[in-house]
Amino acid sequence: MRTPKRKELGQYLVIDPEICGGQLTFKGTRIFVKDVLAMLAKGYDWDHISYEFDGRLSHKAIAEAITLASEALLEKTEKRRRAA
Repeated sequence: MRTPKRKELGQYLVIDPEICGGQLTFKGTRIFVKDVLAMLAKGYDWDHISYEFDGRLSHKAIAEAITLASEALLEKTEKRRRAA
């Protein structure tokens, strides 16, 4: 059986089986990307999010999470449209 390997998604995001059970996190942290996206959905501004995580998340890291989430949503939507 193959051991899952670390997968870097962009400059700031990583999936690493050795960190948080392989959940998508920001590199060098144990901060879940899904938690930051949920905060954004609730209307938290980027400065507040960075503050909540002791300044460990830059605006660039948050922007990358949004960009990759958007790309994933558009890709999934396109696949469903083509299947219909």
